[in-house]
Amino acid sequence: QVHLVESGGGLVQPGGSLRLSCAASGVSLRDYAIGWFRQAAGKEREVVACISDSDERTFYEDYVAGRFTIARDSTTTTAYLQMNDLKFEDPADYYCAKYWYRDYGPGTGIQYWGKGNLVAVSS
Repeated sequence: QVHLVESGGGLVQPGGSLRLSCAASGVSLRDYAIGWFRQAAGKEREVVACISDSDERTFYEDYVAGRFTIARDSTTTTAYLQMNDLKFEDPADYYCAKYWYRDYGPGTGIQYWGKGNLVAVSS
């Protein structure tokens, strides 16, 4: 049975940092693209960042580029989203996801989702 479990969320002040982790069990993340998504209250889920299987290609939505970094560790079972300079626009449930294939983008799709982890920003 496959599980993706996010952790590391919480409440921070504007300008603060958090590192989200995505721990996988029942599947290796090594040969697949990984994505982080978020869904704020009353809004649709949106992509935040993606990384290809070889870590050669990364994608960041404009609103997080330069502040967030997606990565995975050498054990191939954990992915991360380092979030710096958090803003009032960033609070949401953040989800990690495993793609069906090695790459992300048009024509690909999500095979597994985590259950989400809440990030809040407040002064």
